[in-house]
Amino acid sequence: MSVWKEPLAAITGARHGGQVVQVLRQLKELDAKFPNVAEINYQLAWTCDVLGRETEALPYYEKAVALGLPANELAGALLGLGSTLRNLGQLERSAEVLRSGQAQFPDNREFDVFLALTLHNLGQHAEATKLLLTVIADTSEDPGLTAYQRAIRFYAGKL
Repeated sequence: MSVWKEPLAAITGARHGGQVVQVLRQLKELDAKFPNVAEINYQLAWTCDVLGRETEALPYYEKAVALGLPANELAGALLGLGSTLRNLGQLERSAEVLRSGQAQFPDNREFDVFLALTLHNLGQHAEATKLLLTVIADTSEDPGLTAYQRAIRFYAGKL
């Protein structure tokens, strides 16, 4: 087991107790001891995002993805990166990252929803609505919606 894993788990566990500012400081200290660890950078990015510090989160997300993450963490990092880029107004890059996430993780429908948000911001309202309608048709268990899945898919295809 890598020597950084145990301290990282202890630090991120404290985040659930609402000690986010303290967690960020501790993560930065851990990053100074173990630079170039993708998982530490991902947790730094995530923590900055929780604090509403998207500008600070961006380079951590980019570094985490570049260094390589396990699949489950990569999916979260790509989603966070795409969302952060959208929040920072970097819409084309956001769409690119989220489409990459869709391609790598086709079962993770959250990429569709966040891409729809970006497409909406880009003025591509029909494509955004089509994505959202398709997600609803594919994932909803609401009896009122499941009864109309075919119609929802049909109309989504007509946008």
